[in-house]
Amino acid sequence: MNLFERYLSLWVFLCIIVGIVLGQALPALFHSIASLEVANVNVPVGVLVWVMIIPMLIRIDFAALHQVKQHMRGIGVTLFVNWAVKPFSMALLAWVFIRHVFAAWLPAEQLDSYVAGLILLAAAPCTAMVFVWSNLVKGDPYFTLSQVALNDAIMVFAFAPLVALLLGIASITVPWETLLFSVLFYIVIPVLVAQWLRSRWLRSGEERFKVTLSLIAPYSMAALLFTLVLLFALQGEAIVKQPLVIAMLAVPILLQVLFNSGLAYGLNRRLGVAHCVAAPSALIGASNFFELAVATAISLFGFESGAALATVVGVLIEVPVMLLVVKMTLASKAWYERNQIA
Repeated sequence: MNLFERYLSLWVFLCIIVGIVLGQALPALFHSIASLEVANVNVPVGVLVWVMIIPMLIRIDFAALHQVKQHMRGIGVTLFVNWAVKPFSMALLAWVFIRHVFAAWLPAEQLDSYVAGLILLAAAPCTAMVFVWSNLVKGDPYFTLSQVALNDAIMVFAFAPLVALLLGIASITVPWETLLFSVLFYIVIPVLVAQWLRSRWLRSGEERFKVTLSLIAPYSMAALLFTLVLLFALQGEAIVKQPLVIAMLAVPILLQVLFNSGLAYGLNRRLGVAHCVAAPSALIGASNFFELAVATAISLFGFESGAALATVVGVLIEVPVMLLVVKMTLASKAWYERNQIA
């Protein structure tokens, strides 16, 4: 993890401050930016999201899917947690904390939107940052690559129905056409563009490909930070009035990360999976594709919505929480391998 990635939470915090200050100083400018929409998609954010996620998706080798059979138990556990547990556990935690525990301290008109944002955050597993976490826990790189490729392939088809189901359960109405357009715009097209670029660049050789990836990587993080400045410029007034909102939204996110990582880790141990697979499995099972969540929340509910704010809180705590999970899996390696059930 480079210096920038290690202190990502600090840069996010600084973007929050800059965004709030600019939003208060230049409200007309940012409202004009927010109005630049085509088919419910904000054009500036759409461009920024593509710059964010395409460099990450270029790293995904879908040819790695043939390696799935080598890690069937670990992959089975991660798929179970990612798609059958995490979205539903987040929906439950959002219902408990947003609609009940913290409801009296949150703006009533935003409760549904906060719940929707938390669901969007949990409905798609992380892609690019997973490679960082896996490297830190000395995870099997072939497992990580095949797991991420499989998750991305599933996400193309499962993200929209899963989000619609959970939002329906939460009694939140979302237009299907907007959700499907978001999947097409933020998943399908970037995946196709990324794979085309990957194939083209690999023709120049593996070393040249790696150099190219290192050159475009900073643009991805820069686009994320610019998006955050835009978001907080429009969310600034609500945050200034209620700064505890971010802390309250962070509670269910933190709990779902700890619960799902612990569940994946424990199930892998129960099934006799090697630690080099179980550790990245726990991290993939708990992390979120926050870039997609932020973009979809803006498309569905708007820049100034509680949903957009909830997904941004996920960005804010992603790095420190995942580093905590990394530390826990490394510290427990001896326990994991002791008397492991084969």
